[in-house]
Order: sequence, then structure tokens, then C-alpha cells
Amino acid sequence: MQKKEGKFLNDFFSTKFFLLSLILIAGFVVFVYAKGFYQDFKIKREVESLQKEIDGLESKKLESMEILSYVMSDNFVEEKARTELNMQKDGENIVFFNLDKNFEAQNNDSEEEVENIKSLSNPLKWWYYFINKSIK
Repeated sequence: MQKKEGKFLNDFFSTKFFLLSLILIAGFVVFVYAKGFYQDFKIKREVESLQKEIDGLESKKLESMEILSYVMSDNFVEEKARTELNMQKDGENIVFFNLDKNFEAQNNDSEEEVENIKSLSNPLKWWYYFINKSIK
């Protein structure tokens, strides 16, 4: 009886069905291993890209902190007060130079124009406004 059983196992392991089964199982194992390897590769690549993004954001943060510290400094406030608000420090004198020779003539004309505009009626002023015509 053991000879029949041993012969059956020998015959079974030498069949094409067993060989095909082994090839399919080996193919499945290789496929699963390749899929895992590819996923590992994708994850490593994503980690590298995120690390680069972190480095970029850190450098941007440092730049922002430098800008913030400059904006909060007294030098920035003084610069803005001088350039945009035309302010001066105590004890400083400001001198304006007018390089236009016709300034006084223009200034007198503008005073006359203001008087002419004040004398016009309100509907007439609106009319000039809507037709985009100056009031001279």
C-alpha cells in the first residue's frame, strides 16, 4: 500500500498540472513582490519631494521673519514717515525747491479757476463732470 501511495505522489509531482500550479504561484509571488517594491519606490520619491518642499518653506519662513523684523523696526517706521507722510524729525528743516519758473503764474491762475468753479451752479458742475469736460 505504501508503494501505491509513494507512486501516486511521484506521479502527482511530475504532472504538468503541478508544474503549471508552481509557475502560477511563483508568478503571483513575484507580482506581489514587484508591486510592494514599486509602492516603496513611490513612497520614497514622495518623501523626497516633501522634504524639498519643507526646505523651501523653511527658507521662505526665514525670509518672512527677516521682513517682519525690518517692518517692526524703528528704521522702517522712520523711512515710511519721511517718504509717504512727509514728516521730519525734531530739529530738522525741510527745504523745497521749485524749479518751475511759471509756478506763481500757474498758482494765480488756479486761484482764479477755483473762484470760477465756486460761482457755478451745482447742476452745471455735474454736467461738466458727466461729459468729462474741464470747467475753464
